[in-house]
Amino acid sequence: MKKKLVSLLVVSAMTLSMLVGCGNSAAETATEVAETATEVAETATEVAETVAETAGNADLADKKVGVCIYQFADNFMTLFRTELENYLISQGFAKDNITIVDGANDQATQTNQIQNFITQGVDVLIINPVNSSSAATITDLVVGANIPLVYINREPDADEEARWESNGWNVTYVGCDARQSGTMQGEILVDLGQDKIDLNGDGKIQYIMIEGDPENVDAQYRTEFSVKALEDAGWAVEELDDQVGNWDQATAQQLVANSLSAHPETEVVFCNNDAMALGALQSIEAAGRKVGEDIYLVGVDALTEALEDVLAGTMTGTVFNDHIAQSHGAADAAINYITGAGNEYYIGCDYVKVTTDNAQSVLDSLK
Repeated sequence: MKKKLVSLLVVSAMTLSMLVGCGNSAAETATEVAETATEVAETATEVAETVAETAGNADLADKKVGVCIYQFADNFMTLFRTELENYLISQGFAKDNITIVDGANDQATQTNQIQNFITQGVDVLIINPVNSSSAATITDLVVGANIPLVYINREPDADEEARWESNGWNVTYVGCDARQSGTMQGEILVDLGQDKIDLNGDGKIQYIMIEGDPENVDAQYRTEFSVKALEDAGWAVEELDDQVGNWDQATAQQLVANSLSAHPETEVVFCNNDAMALGALQSIEAAGRKVGEDIYLVGVDALTEALEDVLAGTMTGTVFNDHIAQSHGAADAAINYITGAGNEYYIGCDYVKVTTDNAQSVLDSLK
């Protein structure tokens, strides 16, 4: 690239001497020389930017990134980790220096993986904790090894986040506020109107709740705020059942089958994520029920299959959990730590309410 710049400068000098020697008028010569000089300056800028970009990428190529995912079997986290790896590579990291491990939904396993990454001397850690309640222990391990830490998807509690700031640690959280996702689940129903949702006309909404992991703050907030949205709209509610599906489709399928059998009056099924909503849908259909006619079903994540069900009318709605923005934000935060730029202690993004009105556009954006 430097040779190209030198060659262009030489050409510029030769052009100037040729123009003067050919007897052009002073005005014409000045104009042509100015134009040539401008072209050279623009090219020089482009070359400099390319050199700087190449240098920046080279600086990242030998950096090691450790990524801990709570469970590879989770549909959403599969999308997340795939996008994260691809984006890190696009930013200049070598694929061989990006190691992503499966915590198998076991905190002891994940803690061992974190300790292994510390021993290996990774330059940054990106962690999706199995248990959010273990964040303080994880933070102490990583900070004690002087390694920057980016938490993703499962947010540590407010006290833990305050601890990072008070100590000035290189720790941040990248993700969305789960309260918003729960609120949007409820709003999808409120937007349809109480008369439509209150199928038996008794003046209250009978629902069953299928939670993720009760220790996980996302599950807690989605459970609480989905119902709160109905109450805030002035609706009376009645909880018929509340079960823990651990984010798993097969588990949710069995739980919903049992709940519908015990509570045929169920009008709404809330699921903390789409994987469980897909399992719930299997049991709803097996029970001879039809979403949108005699029962309503909402989830979170906007998985491709769930979006297709929303378009088909077999799911009432879902909430887009933007894995693209979040994974890119996590990678950018990791880069900021490596380059010394630093980060805020909380890097947030917004969920998107998804119904038949916009499900196709969200689906198209994921292709």
